[in-house]
Amino acid sequence: MSGTLAKIAEIEAEMARTQKNKATAHHLGLLKARLAKLRRELITPKGGGGGGPGEGFDVAKTGDARIGFVGFPSVGKSTLLSNLAGVYSEVAAYEFTTLTTVPGVIRYKGAKIQLLDLPGIIEGAKDGKGRGRQVIAARTCNLILIVLDVLKPLGHKKIIENELEGFGIRLNSKPPNIGFKKKDKGGINLTATCPQSELDAETVKSILAEYKIHNADVTLRSDATADDLIDVVEGNRVYIPCIYVLNKIDQISIEELDIIYKVPHCVPISAHHRWNFDDLLEKIWDYLKLVRIYTKPKGQLPDYTSPVVLPYCKTTVEDFCMKIHKNLIKDFKYALVWGSSVKHNPQKVGKDHTLEDEDVIQIVKK
Repeated sequence: MSGTLAKIAEIEAEMARTQKNKATAHHLGLLKARLAKLRRELITPKGGGGGGPGEGFDVAKTGDARIGFVGFPSVGKSTLLSNLAGVYSEVAAYEFTTLTTVPGVIRYKGAKIQLLDLPGIIEGAKDGKGRGRQVIAARTCNLILIVLDVLKPLGHKKIIENELEGFGIRLNSKPPNIGFKKKDKGGINLTATCPQSELDAETVKSILAEYKIHNADVTLRSDATADDLIDVVEGNRVYIPCIYVLNKIDQISIEELDIIYKVPHCVPISAHHRWNFDDLLEKIWDYLKLVRIYTKPKGQLPDYTSPVVLPYCKTTVEDFCMKIHKNLIKDFKYALVWGSSVKHNPQKVGKDHTLEDEDVIQIVKK
């Protein structure tokens, strides 16, 4: 591992020395590709010996969604977790109290949401220092909360974002709009549907050559960067929404608080005084985009106490059936749905119908 770390440091130093301009874009693209490959080695070590990736994170995924709390030691992350979930997470004034994930579950708007306290990410975690490799658990989260001290937020924010970037986690962003298909022959075919400011045929070829790819179709559908292309080739990136929780607002002025409120993806709180938790939970709900479906047994009133909760990308009647029991779809005849996804109440629908939040459903079997 130390050899890989040395190579990473070497490449980073060379990139820092290289001036960014049209002439060096090709060379920088190559260096970025090398860096991405070395970082991947750190995250997924070769061989089966020793602690594999994610060691120490044997927390089973429960509930309808999973939120990871990330933050520097002593920013109040554990206090926030205990006050939100009533989970006992050892809180102390000294640094690094949380060394493994502490799971807690909160119920909000009928959904069960699992909270994970991810160990303090420190600078260099992605390069194998600290307890970094365990932060891979963050990749399994539906939402990440970066907890920051309101008195020193920007420096910490940048460091944590860099660490998560190094784990292949992209915050509040969508996958690059790049088509990429490997072939057996025919060389590299590059098509750009709009003007490109960074990538040209030569840069694309050299990045792909670094991955020993010499035959592929690449379609750039937006103004893409070398990093975008590397993300697509690596193929192991995860795109996760993120909320920045600015803690300790009891230590700043009202004027400063007004400024913070304008920052995108931010929620100011005081974990200690439990201030502004309602706002935080509301934003968590918005970012998770969960869809609640109420069930109605035949001849009875709908059950509004325990909805079936689906992720926003899987909300068909078939997804609903699979969430309850995989045999349900085998006996499925049709469904009756009441709510905003249908024109008439009730409406008879098939398994491909897309449900919306707070619809009521009754399944009719064959």
